[in-house]
Amino acid sequence: MVNLGLLRVDDGVVAKHPEYTACQAFAFIKGIATFITGTGISFALQRFNKKIPYSFQWKILVSMVVGSVGGYAVTRWETQRCSNMRIFLETGEPFQGVAREKVPTQDAKEKTQMGEKRDKYGDVVD
Repeated sequence: MVNLGLLRVDDGVVAKHPEYTACQAFAFIKGIATFITGTGISFALQRFNKKIPYSFQWKILVSMVVGSVGGYAVTRWETQRCSNMRIFLETGEPFQGVAREKVPTQDAKEKTQMGEKRDKYGDVVD
């Protein structure tokens, strides 16, 4: 098992798809950079805006929360993109996000092997 951020991934997946590993690593680096940038920009905006009457401690707390939320959102989006890429690499089909139902290919008037009739939805008609 290999650690990718907080996830443990099987060695076979890492060996089979090295681009997935690189994508995950980039997603976590991008999240950390967003956290640092978001915290810094938020703190600077609060620091130079004299209309905010909060103390220095509250300004730091708000900056950390803003940076954390931004970093989490970016990491989550990028990780989902990497997961969709891995599904595409393994199946060859793009990830749709919803399960697809298989529609019966039999004609509604066609009889099955046991002599039963089925409607267009595949249900047995008496």
